[in-house]
Amino acid sequence: MVRSLADFDFDLPRERIAQSPSRPRDAARMLCVRPVRSSLSDPLDDRYVRDLPELIRPGDVLVTNDTRVIPARLTARRGTARVGITLNQPHAVGIWSALARNARCLRKGDSLEFDGAQDLTASVIATDQQGGVTLQFNQQDGAFVDALHRAGALALPPYIHRPCGPERADAWDYQTIFAAHEGAVAAPTAGLHFTPDLLAALESRGVRQASVTLHVGAGTFLPVRSDDVTQHHMHAERGEITAAAALIINSARAAGGRIIAVGTTSLRLLESAVTGSGAVSSFNGDTSLFIVPGYRFRTADLLMTNFHLPRSTLFMLVCAFAGTEKMRAAYAHAIASKYRFYSYGDASLLWRHDS
Repeated sequence: MVRSLADFDFDLPRERIAQSPSRPRDAARMLCVRPVRSSLSDPLDDRYVRDLPELIRPGDVLVTNDTRVIPARLTARRGTARVGITLNQPHAVGIWSALARNARCLRKGDSLEFDGAQDLTASVIATDQQGGVTLQFNQQDGAFVDALHRAGALALPPYIHRPCGPERADAWDYQTIFAAHEGAVAAPTAGLHFTPDLLAALESRGVRQASVTLHVGAGTFLPVRSDDVTQHHMHAERGEITAAAALIINSARAAGGRIIAVGTTSLRLLESAVTGSGAVSSFNGDTSLFIVPGYRFRTADLLMTNFHLPRSTLFMLVCAFAGTEKMRAAYAHAIASKYRFYSYGDASLLWRHDS
């Protein structure tokens, strides 16, 4: 079994990292990666996202993540010291875990104020040696979200080069068409490719849609540091699958339809909620599911996802889903064919290797 971090490494030229999305969104390229036993002569098929209705069947169901990205990057003040804060995950009412730059100047009991929102304060209730802090804010619910929109900025991934901070277009570009429930620090980027026209074409094709919610945390950007990848621990993220969404998914499967997970976040949440019989149950809680090759999937038949970082947990997940050697070949093809990588980049559509 593949266990070494080096097994998930590859060379990616810097110019392949997208700095802005395709316009329109569904004009992005999409690499289809089918099993070798597919009837097509070449399991790698260069398409576009707008071709999606031709590639899936009536009766299939798309499972999309409807989390909404919040402006999670804040500048805090403790006296004269300034601390960069990136929110990570909500806990009890008003309590968030966060990542802090210059965290060594923070101690339990410290009081923080925030640039841009004079009415927003927080108390430090815990710290750790990895730069993590737990904060108790004085605002909650709608008042807290309003304060974030005044004081915060998008926590764009570090590979999107914005020397002066997020641009005005990023507020739209880094939000999916499905966004409904505030709470994500990072976008579920596979969903960024969808447009109203594409959704209408999918509906006309007879494809159903089910929305689930996984609030993507700042931990998605953290590197794997252990050479033995099985020793890595994922940060927990909050997720929800309603009974109505579970019914759509299970009904489609019972009728012979396939489950297409839009994004690794949707897939991880489905796998966190699957029962022993293979049905998806309703779910409301945290998941820290870490998927590596050898994992046995029981929900999605296909996965639509972007191209991921080398040595990342997301590349490990797609290797588990479609096969490690297949994905290494697919990524080599994508690099040679000048696909655009990462959050604002192109897409792939993967068939499960054991389906």
